[in-house]
Amino acid sequence: MHIKWDALAQTAGLSFAITVAVVAAFALGILALSRREAAQEAVRSGIPGAGSGNLALAGAALCFSACASVVFYGITLIAGH
Repeated sequence: MHIKWDALAQTAGLSFAITVAVVAAFALGILALSRREAAQEAVRSGIPGAGSGNLALAGAALCFSACASVVFYGITLIAGH
């Protein structure tokens, strides 16, 4: 049996990079939800110029949908073959 070390290293490196990217996207989504809560609290407090946080909610939805699509793609790769 011959192991292709280059292919193994590439697979491990790509898996690590994708894992870091998914975790970073999830963390950004959590941060966006936190910013939305802060914006809504500022609006409730009556601070002038406080936004409603809709942009933060859209960013959080984008981050979470990116995470979900990567997970779904991985599952289809595993289960589809």
